[in-house]
Amino acid sequence: MTGVAVDRLGARGVSEVLEQAAVSMRTDPRRKGCCVHLPDHGRLLVTGDLHDHPIHFQKVKEYAELDKPDHHVVFHELIHGDTLMHGVDLSWRMLAKVAILRMQHPEGVHPMLANHEIAQAFGQQVSKGAGENTRLFGDGLEWSFGDDAEMVDAAIGVFIRAMPLAIRSANGVFCSHSLPSPQTMAQFDLGILSRDLVDADFEAVVGSAWSMTWGRGQTEASVKALAKAWNVKLFIAGHKHVEDGVESPFPELLLINSDHEHGMVLVLDLSETAPTASDAVSRAVTLASIGECES
Repeated sequence: MTGVAVDRLGARGVSEVLEQAAVSMRTDPRRKGCCVHLPDHGRLLVTGDLHDHPIHFQKVKEYAELDKPDHHVVFHELIHGDTLMHGVDLSWRMLAKVAILRMQHPEGVHPMLANHEIAQAFGQQVSKGAGENTRLFGDGLEWSFGDDAEMVDAAIGVFIRAMPLAIRSANGVFCSHSLPSPQTMAQFDLGILSRDLVDADFEAVVGSAWSMTWGRGQTEASVKALAKAWNVKLFIAGHKHVEDGVESPFPELLLINSDHEHGMVLVLDLSETAPTASDAVSRAVTLASIGECES
């Protein structure tokens, strides 16, 4: 699949690669429940919300150097960008690109659940300002695939449902799209990471996977409680717009964006002790500074 153009795959080709990538994620030997456990060696490239930014995706793909052994990259919030084409959202293409990349590098590419993917897979409304994203995305499938749109939509649901909720490493780094809000902690299932996700986990407001990806307003106390419960030294999340690309609101929490002009990524050596959030801020790299990318 090297160099394949997703627009030329057709509905069946897109559906097949999404379903194959879903099987790859579900059968990953490093996966326990809905969490992937990375080893105590290698290189991890952590991205923030991507929101269908093709140039930044290309830069991340090159910077990840996935042909080298023990190199890993985490992707999340792939869909629902700000740019519409023909009045519709064509970010199904980003899902297909990441699925292809997963099949090319199954040991190193880690798509991760985010609230926009859950909203799309379960028909929940969500908007970033350009309109209701799930409808615009569905319109994009119909514009691209016509009568075969339902087949691709079903494969997208399979792909999203197969994504892990979190990626963690042996040195205490924990990547997730967000963390539960303090208000939902009482009903949140702290044991969710060690089990497979079920439909109830995705239910709006009350589901634990929904809470994990939609959570806002975390406090230092709520983050510390989760860090203690899950033995985490540093949480790395997105979900919040960070004007400068990266920030550390609390000692155990780093927030990062990869979807705007100040977007950043973070490289970590998995054999080293997890950095503090403030130290990680200083290590973050702006995507604009990463070499010229080919279209």
